[in-house]
Amino acid sequence: MAPPVADRSRVTILQAIILGLVEGVTEYLPVSSTGHLILTAWILGLSEDAAKKAAVDSFNIVIQGGAILAVLGLYRARVAAMVKGLSGANHAGLMLFLKLIVAFLPAAVLGLMFNKAIKERLFLPIPVLMALGGGGVLLLVLSPWIRTLVGRERDEKDDFSMLSFQHALAIGFMQALAMWPGTSRSMVTILGGMLFGLSPRRAAEFSFLLGLPTLSAACAYEIFKQRHDLGVRIDELGGPAPIVIGLAVAAISAAFAVKWLVGYLSRGGFAVFGWWRVAVASALGAAILSGNMTL
Repeated sequence: MAPPVADRSRVTILQAIILGLVEGVTEYLPVSSTGHLILTAWILGLSEDAAKKAAVDSFNIVIQGGAILAVLGLYRARVAAMVKGLSGANHAGLMLFLKLIVAFLPAAVLGLMFNKAIKERLFLPIPVLMALGGGGVLLLVLSPWIRTLVGRERDEKDDFSMLSFQHALAIGFMQALAMWPGTSRSMVTILGGMLFGLSPRRAAEFSFLLGLPTLSAACAYEIFKQRHDLGVRIDELGGPAPIVIGLAVAAISAAFAVKWLVGYLSRGGFAVFGWWRVAVASALGAAILSGNMTL
């Protein structure tokens, strides 16, 4: 039986709140926000009509702006240092800015090349569940290694100087893997940062900051693509109210999620995220196989 939905003609305020909450909570956790948003929209019945699905997919990308605002607020000192670096007043800030740009480039280039094919073939429940479950198993396997890295925090410099431009580029290619929804941009970039010498906390911070150009570009590109049909898309979503509410909820929930994750990483271990990913993929996969949910 198909997932129940109260009103398929528009995105209701409640649905906008749910999607905004899912986006905010999952954007910076290593569980895949895009994957969770696709699955949530499917469960809410927002993916059954092709036109509505396209509008909701755009909505899910645009509300990432809320997550951007959360990081801008929480890491305003880092952002200010990078701005000063561009004027020559802060060398460490300039180096961090350049490394973030280098790390951003692979996903930007590959995203432009393969965006249409990825949306057509991978923005579907089954590919998402495969990536979600596979990533969960990976985190469970790596969890003991991750716990051993917590001690790096005591000896680590605060300027990301140990991260070379080659490392930043490698993290960028790892981020490109997350174009497969369900993989998790945060998961692969945090793991990449730790692989190249950063502590879990500092790797998470680099991942958060890398989200600024990455998510901003995704939002801007989506708005640019829809520029001629923007009014139609907004009407299909039920007007501007769901978008504004989704952005606000995403911003608030993302701020709480980031602060919680940074504190959690001080204790080490990603096993909880691995188990969550495996549990979600297994439960929804079983529901599909049993016929209780239809694609």
